[in-house]
Amino acid sequence: MTDQLTTDAPAAATAPARPDRPRIYVACLAAYNNGCLHGRWIDATTPDEIMDAVRAMLAASPEPGAEEWAIHDYEGFEGARLSEYASFETVCALADFIEEHGELGGKLLEHFGDDLAEARAAFEDYAGEFHSAADFVEELHDDTGTQIPESLRYYIDWEALARDMALNGEIIAIQTGFDEVHIFWSR
Repeated sequence: MTDQLTTDAPAAATAPARPDRPRIYVACLAAYNNGCLHGRWIDATTPDEIMDAVRAMLAASPEPGAEEWAIHDYEGFEGARLSEYASFETVCALADFIEEHGELGGKLLEHFGDDLAEARAAFEDYAGEFHSAADFVEELHDDTGTQIPESLRYYIDWEALARDMALNGEIIAIQTGFDEVHIFWSR
């Protein structure tokens, strides 16, 4: 085995800068199996553009006749996971979702076990952004019009109510910042 390294290989020691568009690192398996890292970072634009870039990368492989590839790394997907053999349609669909929803989209995908259909559907039941889930529950209560005397209002544990709603499967609370919680109604 040689310790050859061709350009465009992922840097292991330094964290890459956040790309403008989610991207994948596609490696040539013929080179990889022969001890040479050869691949290319490719923006997740369209399946056809990705495949064209993969073909060009394989054509430039140090191994003659290279035709097999795998996704060895990715970035900009906000925590969403990709398998090394994910279809380029899946890669692009995830990239589009992440570009539209950012960190919130990534955390929602994580909540739904990377099920893109479920994450997309959750936005149909989006209740809004709040400082905390407790603030959501208190506002929800106020919107119902039920009157609580001020002398009793301080005895209500809005945090416990919010936690119970989440545990009972009524809401999904996704925290994206110190005091930034996004609430979704559960289906």
